[in-house]
Amino acid sequence: MRRLYPLLAVLLLALAVPGVALAHDAPESNQSKWVMADWMMDTFFIFSGLAFVAFLAAWKAGHFHEVESHAGIALLVEEEDYYTPEWALEEEEPADGHAER
Repeated sequence: MRRLYPLLAVLLLALAVPGVALAHDAPESNQSKWVMADWMMDTFFIFSGLAFVAFLAAWKAGHFHEVESHAGIALLVEEEDYYTPEWALEEEEPADGHAER
């Protein structure tokens, strides 16, 4: 039980500290107007940099070899056509563009 007291104190402190940051108004200055934009740009560059590093690691590991040969595999799968309406399959127009009556 004595081991839980320090853990409980740290937990309560961790829950109380963010409330202190919200307890005051944000200062209005020329720099404070750009705080959100700076944060968003920093986040974008961090995540895009991490994505680029992950892409390079996948490329070096060989995950993108022979991508061209895998592109046509989905075209070889035979399955029922659920999307083309029946009337479109019944009759085709002649090549000259004039429909027969």
